[in-house]
Amino acid sequence: MVSGTAPGAGARSSPHLVAAGRTAVAVDLAGHGLYARRPRWLTERPCDRAAVAAEVSPVADVSLDGAAALLTEQVKRIGRGEPVTVVAHSAAGPVLTRVAEQAPELVAHALYVTAYMPASDTPAVAYTRIPEAAGDQVAPLLRGDPAEIGALRLDLATDDPAYRRGLREAFYGDVDPVLADAATGLLTPDGPLGIMLGTTTLTRAGWGSVPRTYVLCAEDQAIQPAVQRRFVAEADAAFPGDPMSVVSLDASHSPFLSMPGRLAEVIVRNG
Repeated sequence: MVSGTAPGAGARSSPHLVAAGRTAVAVDLAGHGLYARRPRWLTERPCDRAAVAAEVSPVADVSLDGAAALLTEQVKRIGRGEPVTVVAHSAAGPVLTRVAEQAPELVAHALYVTAYMPASDTPAVAYTRIPEAAGDQVAPLLRGDPAEIGALRLDLATDDPAYRRGLREAFYGDVDPVLADAATGLLTPDGPLGIMLGTTTLTRAGWGSVPRTYVLCAEDQAIQPAVQRRFVAEADAAFPGDPMSVVSLDASHSPFLSMPGRLAEVIVRNG
């Protein structure tokens, strides 16, 4: 099973997983994909440029609790109650962590693909402010005050070539430009801040009991490699008797687009 916030992840990765004999299902998380609700400024013409930074997000009410409840329901349905491998990318990481903590019997293996994997009782958003996060290319792209609008917002209505180039560099640095442009068109403008603010208390009987793999993307400009390594170090320190498996890829933030076959191999081997 593939879970994540990334557009096109299932379409590119699933055929490789199926070819390897695995059943793969891509699901949408709360506030993303078919569960996304787009702000008015994105759909109205002409675009109200002032609203880009000021309009309260229609996904401001999405919380980590709600996102985890939805993913748990999806996992139960897909696995028919049996444990399945769950793959999380980027901001889907905290959701997978909550599900694995609350329902470890449903998760056969938790794979984090350059995903936020916050420590116990720590919000994912805290990792955007640590020294290791310096230089990430997402922060300069955000519009509005997340605390005011309830979202991490990207300006997908702009025709500013420099901004759109920044989107490609942050999320699709090693992806074919034509494919990157197509993926950019599928991005959700508002990432629910509530998912990044929620916390999960990790226990040995919960998350600590689930086999875990972190796929570290060494060229990622959205979640810096140093931040990814910190996630792993904190997890290993919390559960020293059960260290995480780590696989490194020379990839940017979206390896399911730049190297879907290689990523599928990692998932099959570790999941």
